[in-house]
Amino acid sequence: MQKESKVHCRKKGENEICLCPVEGIINIISKKWALLIIGTIGNNKKIRFNRIMENLGDISPKTLSDRLKELEKAGLIEREVFAEIPPRVEYSLTQDGIEVRDSMMPLMKWASKKETKKIT
Repeated sequence: MQKESKVHCRKKGENEICLCPVEGIINIISKKWALLIIGTIGNNKKIRFNRIMENLGDISPKTLSDRLKELEKAGLIEREVFAEIPPRVEYSLTQDGIEVRDSMMPLMKWASKKETKKIT
């Protein structure tokens, strides 16, 4: 059973944003590694599990597996299994995943700009 939302949309001012529509997706993408996985898959179009592990570095296989399952269940990534020996699985972004990644880009550019200012 899905947990009932405690967020209530009561708009008080012009600049206030109601978060009700994004609550579900926020619960998925706010988990550690989720945005980095989306970014890694998006950068590579199609990518295998071990390659994601290599790109991310410190992520454990269990955590990566869990996040991939959650992102697939949320409809953000697609898992394609090939009938080969040994088995081959590739991950790619769905259209929704591409849209989430595209939506992240301004935040990533902002964060990169802030990081550059710290270094100089």
